[in-house]
Amino acid sequence: MENRIRELRKAAGISQEELAKQCGVTRQTINAIENNKYDPTLALAFHLARVLDTTVDSLFTPG
Repeated sequence: MENRIRELRKAAGISQEELAKQCGVTRQTINAIENNKYDPTLALAFHLARVLDTTVDSLFTPG
């Protein structure tokens, strides 16, 4: 699954560490998601979308 997390995170001026803290996960988890090595749970996907001020549909696309 492809995602726009890195793009939206950088546009918001948020570090991986800060995004991780806001979502209750580790920086390594955010890194793995951004590099398409890990698909987040549905709950985490909604949390990421909320923090990045977008929708889950626009954050992730089938790859």
